[in-house]
Amino acid sequence: FSDFSRATRSHTLGEATDRTETVLAAARALLEAARPAIEERGITLVGVALSNLEDAGPGQLPLDDRTALLDSTLDELRDRFGTEAITRAVLLDRKETPRLPQLPD
Repeated sequence: FSDFSRATRSHTLGEATDRTETVLAAARALLEAARPAIEERGITLVGVALSNLEDAGPGQLPLDDRTALLDSTLDELRDRFGTEAITRAVLLDRKETPRLPQLPD
């Protein structure tokens, strides 16, 4: 006889994503964790559901290695061309640009 009982697994991502690779990795990890039960009882259906979907728009992006690369690049530019070579766009129309404090060498 066949066992059509349902077994569900879920995982909540730590941060919002629009990356297929991230969602696919989470689904694969859940399937791998269920492997012993699948080998014992078999499998008839695999489904993946996503929730809390929103249109892409402004939001807080996660900090990652690109942030470290950006920081080091900005430091190099300031060292090479001076502290006023790079500034934030919101400061462009100001008459006085705030000076960043510099630590002594």
